[in-house]
Amino acid sequence: MKVSDHIKEAKGETLFSFEIIPPLKGHRIQELYDNIDPLMEFKPPFIDVTTSREEYVYIDRDGLLDKKLTRMRPGTVGICASIKHKYDVDTVPHLLCGGFSKEETEYVLVDCHYLGIDNVMALRGDAMKDEKYFKPTKGGHDYAVGLVEQLDALNRGNYLHDTVETDHCADFCIGVAGYPEKHLEAPSLKSDLKRLKQKVDAGAHYVVTQMFFDNQKYFDFVDAAREIGIEVPIIPGIKPIAVKRHLQLLPQVFRIDLPQDLIDAVDDCKDNKAVRQVGVEWCIEQSRELKAAGVPVLHYYSMGKSDNIKAIAGKVF
Repeated sequence: MKVSDHIKEAKGETLFSFEIIPPLKGHRIQELYDNIDPLMEFKPPFIDVTTSREEYVYIDRDGLLDKKLTRMRPGTVGICASIKHKYDVDTVPHLLCGGFSKEETEYVLVDCHYLGIDNVMALRGDAMKDEKYFKPTKGGHDYAVGLVEQLDALNRGNYLHDTVETDHCADFCIGVAGYPEKHLEAPSLKSDLKRLKQKVDAGAHYVVTQMFFDNQKYFDFVDAAREIGIEVPIIPGIKPIAVKRHLQLLPQVFRIDLPQDLIDAVDDCKDNKAVRQVGVEWCIEQSRELKAAGVPVLHYYSMGKSDNIKAIAGKVF
């Protein structure tokens, strides 16, 4: 079932969803199940599964370092299929421009269609760890809008090198990312909103925002999006602070601002256990205000851990 249909069927009720990260190579999927199990009581209609792009590793070969490409967290589509089968819940695999050619993207989408996966999240992705700026993959898309256009074409039966009967074409619900405090590479929020409008006009059905810690920034972002004609659901993405270093890490990596009250509360904590509790309490208040405002979904970035998300959801849903 499509994310957009779940939202319609909820008839204004705020839904609960969350996002997980595939385990590193060598780990078993049971680790994911152990963190998903406690959250199923909140009846998520869908669960997102991220995709990690390739990265370089260096292998010592007789004293010489051999540079090789690898993926440390493979298996997004397989994990989506496993979760869908085990929990009877819809899954949303993330698709990236970075690290994938258009042909490789099509292979992934064909597999998703075979497996009955109805939703995908179309993202440009980040630069590789040893690169300062994002570089498009040879034969891939430069921006997420190109990925959305490929998905929209496939939904109409138009594959890269052939066409199928409309009775057999895919019908993916396409999600894209939005940035209440603008994408870190965008020159302004206004120009970033124009990029978002392009993605929606190309066929995106809903938006999930980057994390934020000040709800007013989300509300202002939605108002600005509506003013330029973006009418699809805009789902707030939320992450509870869990460790003290998040005060430096999150603004540095995601170019977001943290409210001074939150900074002060974390600074006063003696250890990360206390920080985690501050993060839970802040996120509960955030969630309650957003839910009262009638947001379609509260989408939590769990990072593969469920204890703090369970504590938050237990007070909100």
